[in-house]
Amino acid sequence: MDGSLVRYSTSAGRWVLLATVLGSSLAFIDSTVVNIALPEIGRDLGADAAGLQWTINGYALSLAALILLGGSLGDRFGRKRIFMLGVAWFAVASLLCGLSPNVGWLIAARILQGIGGALLTPGSLAILEASFDREDRSKAIGAWSGLSGVGGALGPFIGGWLVGIGDWRYIFFINVPVAVVVLLVAARHVPESRNPQATGRIDVTGVLTGAIGLAGLTYGFTAWPMRGAGDPVVLGTLALGVAGLLAFVLAERRSRQPMMPLPIFRNKAFSGANLVTFLVYGANGGVFFLFVINLQVVADFSPLLAGTALLPSTVLMLLFSARSGALGQRIGPRIPMTVGPLVCAVALMMMSRIGAGADYWTGVLPSVIVFGVGLTLLVAPLTSTALGALDDAYAGIASGVNNAVARAAGLLAVAVLPLAAGLGGGSLTDAAQLSPVYRNTMMICAALMVAGGVLAWFLIPNRLPAHTPVKSFCDPGAPPVHPSRTAPPVRSGR
Repeated sequence: MDGSLVRYSTSAGRWVLLATVLGSSLAFIDSTVVNIALPEIGRDLGADAAGLQWTINGYALSLAALILLGGSLGDRFGRKRIFMLGVAWFAVASLLCGLSPNVGWLIAARILQGIGGALLTPGSLAILEASFDREDRSKAIGAWSGLSGVGGALGPFIGGWLVGIGDWRYIFFINVPVAVVVLLVAARHVPESRNPQATGRIDVTGVLTGAIGLAGLTYGFTAWPMRGAGDPVVLGTLALGVAGLLAFVLAERRSRQPMMPLPIFRNKAFSGANLVTFLVYGANGGVFFLFVINLQVVADFSPLLAGTALLPSTVLMLLFSARSGALGQRIGPRIPMTVGPLVCAVALMMMSRIGAGADYWTGVLPSVIVFGVGLTLLVAPLTSTALGALDDAYAGIASGVNNAVARAAGLLAVAVLPLAAGLGGGSLTDAAQLSPVYRNTMMICAALMVAGGVLAWFLIPNRLPAHTPVKSFCDPGAPPVHPSRTAPPVRSGR
């Protein structure tokens, strides 16, 4: 490898894309397949409801709490190096999950899995941003979005198939050979990059306060629906989360080598992209949570049909996300980031009408296709803007921030939207109670999409200014080639 940036159309570019897609899919798929295996896990390990819940929440908690650290470590020590460490860590944790003799062991191993996911997830996008030629980045990120979406959509099918043919432990064991493939491809084909201005020192105060803040909010919002808003545990953990994040901001302002440099938020395009991310991914969280439940409980669809209902959206993203990224590169991100959420809002208003006796072909499929068109227009330009608004030296932390915002929005949506829609202490498995809650939730999500589109129009520029890229390099221990160490790290979002 000669140290130059790779092109999307070359074999080198395809290998880089393959490594990042497979690596990030490990974390994406494991967020969904475990849900399918929970009944088998409960029967095999004798786990109660709380133990099964923590099997899910332990992973989400450590992932959300440490994802910023993963992006920062990549910027400091090498994105390829931290990405590969995360993949290897995830594989070992998956093996421990599959060997679990009891639910306590499984929960601990799932927490370790979340740590691995926090190391590899921001690295996958940061590698794309730092490795591809500027003209090809949006296309590469679009292809990554589409292919990763397919991986997430296939997760429930893979999990159901593995549980059906054998044992729930297979859903964890299968991660090991996939991780080995990722490590082999990454070691041979992925170029190394890092922030030349970052030091090897870890911002310990920032790590601790950020982890406490994100973990507190994650746990508080996760416990809210079960315990109630006035429960002392909910209030205490939410207060701890807010205090932790405030302490994190103060620590980052005072640190000489902050994990998340606060001046990056002076960039209008970067801040705007993350605000849009929070709104639209909050809406997506509500849709993906309630849509399938409504199809089964209210419309009386089979689990298989309900689970495949959104596949047309995934297929559209797979086929056209790369082209959407290229379109955003050509005309600028503002228009697709404005139009995409508005199209999604129309789809969600259509989805709100899905009720008892709905027919898939006439009542469900049209809204799913419109939703897929909106997401295809939106996701690749949004991700490209969130990463491309800052200098390449900050690709890791930009990816970490955007991932943390998206995951926080999804957690908040699942916790708050059913309550805001009028569920109260009702049941999600009772058709009479769920029907109005679902309809109200879809309308709230549509409003969030509209707000995201409006914000994008006012905050996202027509063009992102050019910048000096950090060149790739092969030896992770060698200094990166950077033509201008005096270039400003943050670009203005004019």
